[in-house]
Amino acid sequence: MARFITSFTITPIGTKDTSLSKFVAAALRALKEKRIKFELTPMATILEADSLDEIFSAVKAAHEAVLNMGVKRVVISINIDSWLFAVY
Repeated sequence: MARFITSFTITPIGTKDTSLSKFVAAALRALKEKRIKFELTPMATILEADSLDEIFSAVKAAHEAVLNMGVKRVVISINIDSWLFAVY
C-alpha cells in the first residue's frame, strides 16, 4: 500500500491586487468538497492521500476554482513524497 504527502501552491498571475486571500479561500473550498485531508500553511497547502489520482484530482479542483474567478494564468508548483508500507 502507498501513501502520498504533497505540498502545492497555485499562484495567480496578473491580478489587480497584491492580496491573494480570495483565491486561497476559493481553492480551499474546492479541497473541502473533495474531502481530502489538507493543511494550509503560510507557504503552501499540504495534502495527504492514498493515491496519486486523489492528489491530482484535488489539485485540479483547486486550480479550476482559481480559474473560475477570472484568472487567465497561474503557476502551479507541486512536491510529492511517496512511500510504500506493508499491511499486516
